Amino acid sequence: MQVVATAGHVDSGKSTLVRALTGMEPDRWEEERRRGLTIDLGYAWTRLPSGQEVAFVDVPGHERFLGNMLAGIGPAPVVCFVVAADEGWQAQSSDHRDAVAALGIEHGVLVLSRADRASGQQVADVLSQARSELARTGLRDAPAVAVSAVDGTGLDDLRAALDGVLTRVPSPTTLGRVRLWVDRSFTITGSGTVVTGTLGAGSVAQGDRLQLLGQSGSRPVVVRGLQSRDTAYTSVGPVSRVALNLRDVAASEVRRGDALVTPDAWHTTGVVGIQRTTGTPYTDVPEQLMVHVGTASVPARLRPFGADYARLVLRRHLPLALADRLVLRDPSSRSVLGGARILDADPPSLRRRGEGVQWAERLAAMDPTGDVLGHVSARGAVQVQHLRRLGLLSEQDAKAPSGVRVLGDWWVHAPVVEAWQHRLRAAVQDLHERDPLAPGLSMGAARNLLELPDERLLAPVVRGAGLEQDGGHVRLPGSDGELGAVGTAVAEVERRLAANPFQAPEADELAALGLGARELAAAERAGRVLRLRDGVVLLPSAPALAMRTLARLEQPFTTSQARQALGTTRRIAVPLLEHLDSRGWTQRLDAGHRQVVR
Repeated sequence: MQVVATAGHVDSGKSTLVRALTGMEPDRWEEERRRGLTIDLGYAWTRLPSGQEVAFVDVPGHERFLGNMLAGIGPAPVVCFVVAADEGWQAQSSDHRDAVAALGIEHGVLVLSRADRASGQQVADVLSQARSELARTGLRDAPAVAVSAVDGTGLDDLRAALDGVLTRVPSPTTLGRVRLWVDRSFTITGSGTVVTGTLGAGSVAQGDRLQLLGQSGSRPVVVRGLQSRDTAYTSVGPVSRVALNLRDVAASEVRRGDALVTPDAWHTTGVVGIQRTTGTPYTDVPEQLMVHVGTASVPARLRPFGADYARLVLRRHLPLALADRLVLRDPSSRSVLGGARILDADPPSLRRRGEGVQWAERLAAMDPTGDVLGHVSARGAVQVQHLRRLGLLSEQDAKAPSGVRVLGDWWVHAPVVEAWQHRLRAAVQDLHERDPLAPGLSMGAARNLLELPDERLLAPVVRGAGLEQDGGHVRLPGSDGELGAVGTAVAEVERRLAANPFQAPEADELAALGLGARELAAAERAGRVLRLRDGVVLLPSAPALAMRTLARLEQPFTTSQARQALGTTRRIAVPLLEHLDSRGWTQRLDAGHRQVVR
């Protein structure tokens, strides 16, 4: 299916034209039919001669309903721009032209309606004027057809023209994330809440879990069922008019301008950096504006940075991404001021003097198609999924640009990584020089030093800095064996224990050698000694030596028998046996007996 929105001045015959093309009544309200004036959005559909299914979103033309018109044309990729041949270009035609230009719509048909009421010269004059008015829009070269919905003149030509235009519309992605802007919500007895909208990308299936982002916050919903063109489907792809039956939400909780999105796939923001694409320079527009995107209409405050760039603060958060088109409207005059394109959907906070100017300069230098390197460099480090949420990367993009380092699921600006590595190595080196016995810089201290956005980044930074990570500390390679002056005292302990493996030195002997708890901890980290409870110090080989002796005893054995076999004291035997228990080499049977585990 394709979706086409109408556009054009009030009383140009848009609804009559849709009725003639589809055989359906687009005006949904009795008041609209009674007054002959479209007030809200209308919907109809048909099949073109090629077999192409097409749905129409019929919009109001009166200036009082410009907000409704923008909600209808916003999500549509194609427009049918209608000008009455007997009346010519009108003031509302200009509003709709400005909206088409602001939204960047490039596919459509120019329709000169009510041709039965105009002479051939009138039709030619109106066509010439309309061509001139649309010259600066994407419809500058749109095919033009003169029609009469009353006698049917030109309707076949219009259908053929639509067929030709729709073949040139780029194919939408069916596998991407979903963002369905809601244009209507209502309740059906026995079914519950139903919402409708134009599905421009991605696919929706029965049972899908979506996130409803609305004026009252965010909440999960489930697609209970779905329809397109009054026909039930198990799944629907783009571009389609869809009606979704939602579970877990009341119709009163869903409004036009809300959005149904793929969970965790969109960045919701209340501040964006924009570039003017059409209309009045930002230096000449009011500070308070109405911003239209999709079907949403949100009050906003504009902070200009010259004529073409600005910072836009929205009254509520919306799921927005790079290159989204916005329509800016003056709420007091109801006129379209122009269009904007989002360059930065996640701008930094501006807290210090001069930061606004710096950010504006970066904004002006951004590539409208996506500036991944600029975004990463401005923030230092960004998660890949966040870049995808912002529309800077597709799901298929996986290669980081030059100047960006990949650390796990983070993309980090190369100079930032180098600065982290240099700072960390310097801190570890300084600590080692000041205190060779220190186990290294603690992981917490390292994270605080670097102010990392994610603790998982520390491991690759440690590796990149040529450092080692062990036991909750970061240290220089090989520094675990460096004991400095303490090494001589440790060597003396090793000499004594080599001669008598189970004759651990007494506390006063260790003190005389200058070996306190800190020095012994360093020696243990270096693999030089083994510390047991109650201050017992042995060689690391002592447990294995003890097992050889204990295995030769009659099983089970007592603590006293073990002490005698090892030629040691109870002060040493008890902690040693407990150590063997903890390693699973021996098993304690009762208060007085153990056995070797075979």
